[in-house]
Amino acid sequence: MTTAWCWEYQRYDPRTERLVESLCTLGNGRFATRGSAPESTADAVHYPATYLAGCYNRLTSAVAGRQVSNEDMVRLPDWTALRYRCLPDDAPPGDWLTPDHPSLRHCRVRLDLRAGTLTRRLLFHDAEGRRLGVTHTRLVHMGDPHLAAQRTVLRAYGWSGRIEVEAVLDADVANAGVDRYRALAARHLVEHRAGVQAEGTAWLACTTSATGVRIGIAVRTSARPLTTVDTACTADAATQRCVLPIRRGRPVVVVRTAALFSSLDRPATDPVRRSIEYATRAPDFPTLLATHQATWHRTWEEGELRAAGETGRILRLHAFHVLQTLSPHTAELDAGVPARGLHGEAYRGHVFWDELFVLPYLSLHFPGTARALLMYRHRRLPAAREAARRAGARGAMFPWQSGSSGAEETQRLHLNPRSGRWLPDHSHLQRHVGSAVAWNAWNYGLATGDAGFMHGPGAELLLHVAHFWAGATTWDQGLGRYRIRGVVGPDEYHDAYPDAPGPGIDDNAYTNVTAAWVLARALELYAQLPAARRAELLAQLGVAADDLRLWEDVSHRMYVPFHRGVISQFHGYGDLAELDWDTYRARYHDIRRLDRILEAEGDTPNRYQASKQADTLMLGYLFRPAELSRLFTRLGHVLDDALWDRTVSYYLRRTCHGSTLSSLVHGWVLARQQGPDAWRYCQEALLGDITDVQGGTTGEGIHLGAMAGTLDLVERGIVGLDPGPDGLHVDPVPLSEIPASTFYVSYLGHRDVRIRFRPGRLGVRVPPSLLGPLPLVLPGARREQVAAGQERWFRLPAAAGGEGAAPPADA
Repeated sequence: MTTAWCWEYQRYDPRTERLVESLCTLGNGRFATRGSAPESTADAVHYPATYLAGCYNRLTSAVAGRQVSNEDMVRLPDWTALRYRCLPDDAPPGDWLTPDHPSLRHCRVRLDLRAGTLTRRLLFHDAEGRRLGVTHTRLVHMGDPHLAAQRTVLRAYGWSGRIEVEAVLDADVANAGVDRYRALAARHLVEHRAGVQAEGTAWLACTTSATGVRIGIAVRTSARPLTTVDTACTADAATQRCVLPIRRGRPVVVVRTAALFSSLDRPATDPVRRSIEYATRAPDFPTLLATHQATWHRTWEEGELRAAGETGRILRLHAFHVLQTLSPHTAELDAGVPARGLHGEAYRGHVFWDELFVLPYLSLHFPGTARALLMYRHRRLPAAREAARRAGARGAMFPWQSGSSGAEETQRLHLNPRSGRWLPDHSHLQRHVGSAVAWNAWNYGLATGDAGFMHGPGAELLLHVAHFWAGATTWDQGLGRYRIRGVVGPDEYHDAYPDAPGPGIDDNAYTNVTAAWVLARALELYAQLPAARRAELLAQLGVAADDLRLWEDVSHRMYVPFHRGVISQFHGYGDLAELDWDTYRARYHDIRRLDRILEAEGDTPNRYQASKQADTLMLGYLFRPAELSRLFTRLGHVLDDALWDRTVSYYLRRTCHGSTLSSLVHGWVLARQQGPDAWRYCQEALLGDITDVQGGTTGEGIHLGAMAGTLDLVERGIVGLDPGPDGLHVDPVPLSEIPASTFYVSYLGHRDVRIRFRPGRLGVRVPPSLLGPLPLVLPGARREQVAAGQERWFRLPAAAGGEGAAPPADA
C-alpha cells in the first residue's frame, strides 16, 4: 500500500484472498465484478463473481425439516476467466498456471482508485530457469454502464516458444460465496445457450429460474500477435483457445471486452443480441481506459473527501466503493442500497436500514442518486401497505430485508456456525426500518429543497409510515402513555424476554422515539401541503382530518422507558442479569458474536444486559444534542447532558460491537461529546473492512453502510454540516486525529460548493451560479452568506472547531 490513491497487496496469501477480492471489486453502479484472479475458479480460496444491481431470484430449500424460500442477488456468468500455459520449444507443455502454482514467485495486486482500475502482476519461475511475467489490467467502465474489459500481457524471460491461452465465458455458476448458506439451493440460472460469432465474440444467454430475468453477456476476445482462435461451446460455456508465439521482447497481449445486458434494462431489448452488438463494436482497450478514467475524474470531483495521511487514504477507499456501488447509473435502475454492496453474497444482496448511513452522503454529493434510492422505497409502498394490512395494521410496514418486490425477505431460520444448529430468526420484527425510510426522505428534502419529491413521493412515504406508527401503539392507562409492543430494536441480540412464549420486546427506546419523530415530521409536512394535496393523501391513507389528532397526541405521549437514571434500551432491560464480561473475554478470543457463543453453550443473550450494537445510542447518531433534547421535551422528559452522558457510558460497557455499524455510531456519539475514546471507535470503523475485523465477513462483501458512514462522520459529524431550511448549518466538533478536510457538496441546488475545514477556521467557496448567495448558520446561531463566485473564511470558536492559525494561502 504505497500511495494516496492506490491500494496494494505485495504478495499472494490464500488465507486473505477472499478479502482482497472484495476490496478490489470494480463496478459502475449497475454491475460489479469481484477482484479475483482471472486464472482462478471458485473454490475455498477464490470466488470470481459478477453481480447486477436489482437482479434477484427465489429458490426453495429444505432446511431443518422445513421448506424455506429465499430470494438472492444472483451470481452471473464469469466473463473474466482466462488461463494459460507455456509451450517451450525444448520441453513438453507446462501446467496451467494459477496463483496457487508452486512456480509463482511474485504477485502484486494494485487497485488504482483515481483511475478505477485493478492491476494484477504475477511472475512464474520454473525449475529450468524459465520465467513468465503476467500483467492483468481490468476495468468496469464508469462511463458506459454496460461495458467491462480486461487486458492480459504475457512476457517470456529466458526462453522462447509458444503460449497456449484459453478464455472462457462460463455460466456454470452457483451462489456459493457464503459458507453458512451452503446447505441452501444455489443454482439460479437456467435456459443456458452459448455461442461464438464469426468475428470472435463469444456470447451466453440464461434466465433466472423464478423471476425470469433474461441475461445476455458477450465477450470480444482479441490476441496479438494475430492468430487463429479455436472455439468450443457447450450449453453453459463458450471457450476460445489459441496458441501464440512468445519470446523475449515480443509479449503476447490478450484483450477481453465484455458487454452485459438484461431484461431489466430500459428501453426493453433482446439482451443477447444487444450484448453481441455492443461487445463487437466496443472501442479498443486504450480508448476504453481513457474514457473510463475521464469519467472517474469527474466523479471524484463531486464525491471525494480529502483528509490527510492514512485516514484520508482509507476514506478515499470507502468513497470508491460507495461510488461504484451507487453511481449516477444506479439512478436509472430500480435498485436499493445492498448492505454488502455488489461485492459478495452475504445478506443475500438484500436492502436493510443501512441506507440510513449511506443517503446523507449521497444527498450532499449525488442528490439524483439519493432520490432514485428513495424512489426504490416509494415504488414498494404498495407492498409495505399490504404487509401492514396482513399484520392487522394500517399505513406502510416496510420490511427489514427487501429485495426485488418489497416483500419481507428476512430468513425465518439462521445457522449458528458455532453450534451447527438452525435457529428461528425474529429480526423481521425490526419495524424501525420504516423510520429510517422516513428520516432519509426528510433529510433529503432539507439538503436538496426538492419540493416535487417532498410534496409527492416524500409526503407519501412519511405519512404512510406515520399512519403505521399511530396504529401500532396501544394506550396504557396506568402509564398515561402510548406503547409499541412486540418489536425488535437495532440490537438483534434481544428478540424476546427470557422464557417468554413468543418473540418481541416492548417499548424499544429507539423505535418509540423515532416513531414519535416521524409522526411530528409527517404532521409538519402535511401542514405545508396545498389543500388539494392534503385531501388526496387523506383519501389515500383512508383517514379523516380528525384522525390526525391521534398522531399529534402519540407524538407527545409516546412511552420512553428509563431505569437507574439512564434511558432503557427497552422496557425491562434493567431487570436483566449482568453478563460476566471479564470471564467471556478471557475465555474467547473474540466475543463480537456473543449470541453465537451463548447459544452454543445452551444460553441466550436475551437473559443479559449485553447488546450486539448501538441501539439506544443510535438516537445520538440521528439527532444532534439540541434536536434530541427538543424531541424528549416534546415527549415530556428533560434530556440534559448529564442524563445523556450517563446513558452513553452505561451502554458502552455493555456492547460487544457485533456489527460494523456499532463502532461507527459510538465514535460519532463520543466525538460529539468530545469523549476520550472517540477516536478509538472511529478508527475501528475506518479499519473494519480493511482489516476484516469481523473475522472473515469482508470476503463475503464489504459493509457499505459502515464505509459511507465514515464519510458522513467527517462531513456531518466532525465538520458538523446540517442542511436546514434556513441555511447550511455548520457546528464542528474538534477531533485532533482528523484536523482538516476538504470536500464539495450540493445544497438547495447550489452544486460544487467547496467546504474547507481547518482547526479554528472554515472556508466556503460558492461557484458562480444564478441561485444567489448561499446561507450559512455558524455556531452561536451566527448567520452569514457567501455570494456566488466568492470564497469566505470564518473563524470558529474554540469549542466548535479548535484553535488554529489562519489557513495557509494554498489551503
